Amino acid sequence: MVLRNKLKAFLDDRNITRYRFWQDTGVSNRTAYDLYDKPEQIPSASVLDKMCNTYRVQPGVFLEWVPDDYE
Repeated sequence: MVLRNKLKAFLDDRNITRYRFWQDTGVSNRTAYDLYDKPEQIPSASVLDKMCNTYRVQPGVFLEWVPDDYE
């Protein structure tokens, strides 16, 4: 099982830059850029909470589960 973040797609669909995401959420610069650039990076509960509160969406918008046998 692999859990991935879908932040890049979410932000790109809304024309929101990594910089803007960082400013909007108040997470650290490193965290903001890593989440955007690395889908394998899973946000901590507190970061995920900030993301959901900022954009008023459910956590599932930012995360997806991929089964081990996915090709």
